Amino acid sequence: MSETASAPPPSSNPPSNPNPNPNGPPHTLPTLCSSLRAQVNAFLQEDVPTERLKRVQAQTRISLSVIQEALRRYEYVESPLPFSPLYSHRCSARWLTGSLAYSPSSLPTLSLSYNGGKDCLVLLILYLASLPPHLHLLPSSPARSPSALLLPSIYIQPPHPFASVDAFVASSSAHYHLTLATFARASMKDAFRDYLLAEREGGREVQAIFVGTRRTDPNGGQLGFFDRTDGGWPEFMRVHPVIEWRYGEVWAFLRHLRIPYCELYDRGYTSLGGTTDTHPNPALRREGGEEGFRPAYELEADEEERLGRDR
Repeated sequence: MSETASAPPPSSNPPSNPNPNPNGPPHTLPTLCSSLRAQVNAFLQEDVPTERLKRVQAQTRISLSVIQEALRRYEYVESPLPFSPLYSHRCSARWLTGSLAYSPSSLPTLSLSYNGGKDCLVLLILYLASLPPHLHLLPSSPARSPSALLLPSIYIQPPHPFASVDAFVASSSAHYHLTLATFARASMKDAFRDYLLAEREGGREVQAIFVGTRRTDPNGGQLGFFDRTDGGWPEFMRVHPVIEWRYGEVWAFLRHLRIPYCELYDRGYTSLGGTTDTHPNPALRREGGEEGFRPAYELEADEEERLGRDR
């Protein structure tokens, strides 16, 4: 166990590890995506024991359908996606087999905003699980080696970042094959503007960015699954596949699928920002004379998620 990543305790029916041989050769992005796809599909077919996990299954299906729609819009899918009763949303039944057809000459215009937080992790896992039909579109070395495939993404580093968050972002982005462009800007608006400009200068026109915003986040109340940026912002489509997830559902997904996460969550932090404005959540303070804080996944109330944030 590293000092910056926590592995949740095994569930009663633990799924396979996305990298079953961590001491062996690194997995390629296609191998990782196929493994996560199988893991997510197994979860969706599982007879789960709790009502919360049943809600997580429903949320997962919705999020997958949003991701598929984004891929249809921005990856130049040649044929429309049919309705699938499997997800009860407009989503391809061929998600399970990866048999969709795409134009081999088009480059991806999608990117991912990733900061190592719990919501971004859920989004990232579902995005990766949706990618096997799309991997031939991703940028790689001139040799197009599977080991060189990378997922375009941006990390907007907050002022005064936690060292453990930066370390987790670095290790997880390497594990999940992200080509992470890091921007330390006081303004998210400026960070996105500089990122889009850098990508454009590199020959890639980003049209949409996956964002892990949820309904209870600041400014999340009026958002939908697809929202163009507001006036004065650099223009792109914000895609919010996990917008409707509740706090407890995020943790149920991560723990049930045993996805490693940043160690700060085990110290009582429930929403991660910078060192000057983020503290352990007081609602998780241990009682009965014990010192410290309970882990983030023990918090129940959505409205208490940001009690450890100054803003």
